[in-house]
Order: sequence, then C-alpha cells, then structure tokens
Amino acid sequence: MIPLRDNIPTQRVPVVNYAILAFTSIVFAAQVFHEDDPGGPVERYGMVPARVFHPDRPLVVRDEVPELDGRNVVIVERVREAAPSAVPPIFTLLTCIFLHGGWLHFLGNMWFLYIFGDNVEDRFGRIGYLLFYLLSGVAASAAHLFTNADSTVPTIGASGAIAGVMGAYFYSYPHAKVVALVPIFFFLEILVLPAPLFLGFWFLLQFVQGIGSVTATEAGGVAWWAHIGGFAVGFLVSMLLSNLGSLRPKVQATRPQAGRIRTLRDRSY
Repeated sequence: MIPLRDNIPTQRVPVVNYAILAFTSIVFAAQVFHEDDPGGPVERYGMVPARVFHPDRPLVVRDEVPELDGRNVVIVERVREAAPSAVPPIFTLLTCIFLHGGWLHFLGNMWFLYIFGDNVEDRFGRIGYLLFYLLSGVAASAAHLFTNADSTVPTIGASGAIAGVMGAYFYSYPHAKVVALVPIFFFLEILVLPAPLFLGFWFLLQFVQGIGSVTATEAGGVAWWAHIGGFAVGFLVSMLLSNLGSLRPKVQATRPQAGRIRTLRDRSY
C-alpha cells in the first residue's frame, strides 16, 4: 500500500521535516556519486553489528566483480578488508540512518516521511521533532544491532527512524484517514483507509517478517527488527509525552477531498 495523502492538516510549515528530507537527499546524491567506490560511504558510515561489538577486529568483505573471460562475462568473488569506519563504530547507529541502498529504498522512505512527518512535527514542535527523529533512528539501529550481533553486513536506511514517526502518528491520530494506492489482484485501487488500519497492517507485516528472520539460516536484505523497534519507540515516546502534557495539541482531521475515491464503507466517497 502506498500512501498518497492524509486528512490531517498542518498548523505551520514543517521546516524540520523538510530539512531532514533535504539533508538525506544530499547524502544520497553523494552516495550515487561514489557508487563505484567499494570502500565508499556505506562501509565508512553504515552500521556493521560485528564492528560495533568488536571495533578492533578487521572486517572482511566479499565483492562480486564481473570479469571478461574470453568472450564471456563471469562473476568473480574477491575478498578484501573493509574500509575503516569514518567515525567511532558506536556512532554509526546514527550515521547509518541517512544512507540508502538504492533509488527505490530512498524514494520510498522519503515519501513516507513526507506524508507522516509533518503532522508529527506539529505535535512535538521543531526541536522536539528533530530529537525524536534521531532518537527513533538510533533506537531502531540498536534493535537491529542486538538481534544481529554477528552480522558483517552494513545496515543503512532511514526506515527505522521513519517507523518511529509512523508509530507516533499511529498514537497521535487514531481517527485519521489515509488515501492510499492499494493493489487488489491485478488492479490498483485508490482507497480511503483509517490510518490505524494502514499503519497497523504495516507494523504487523514487519513483526511477522521479523519473527521469521529469527529462524532464517541467512540474513535477508531488510532490517525488520529496526522497523519494529523504531515503531515501538515512536509509539511509546508519544504516549509518555502525551500523558505528561509535553506535546502540542492535536490538529483536527478534515474530510478527505478525494472525489469518487472508494473506501471500505462508502463506495461513493
């Protein structure tokens, strides 16, 4: 399901959310520029669990490199020592959240942040939202770190931090609606869904996949527990601060103006 927009207006321009989007975009552009460098930003700023727990131990990387063998191209595996971390390994729990593994990874994360981040910034305030975003990212990295302690694969992506934003949105706006593009068999439908249903389904998917990854013989390409940890931290921090009266008032929802968009209850919406 791809969110297109929600029905929660913003009270003021989400300056911090735009700044995060801009900074992450600049970092991704730098990654693209160095994409042919085997010891580039991913190895230097990505979070490698084994390196965090054993910073003095050399890290071995296996690269698959295409080579010409006569008239045929073959894939050859080369073993080398990974590039050293550009910062103390413990700090990569933070730096890794600004890196991405490709265009789809980057665009998907930035779109979700654009949809949900502005409303969460409204509740936390600008400085509070920045601190919350960074905290969620570090907590998500820690969740992956402790569930994959021996992994030598660099962990990158803003997904965990954005999961924290989604957890905060889930708690703060239980009556919100999300206009989403939903694949139904061979067709794409635009539906207006309750935000808790949209976000709850997303979290359930992460949880099921995370449980499956515990017994998997090989690590997959998605840090499921980073998503789970980020979402849980976002939800719990929002609940705690709300109970303490430390968050800004909620913004009232408006009726989604989506023309003849179908919903779960009213197909003439």
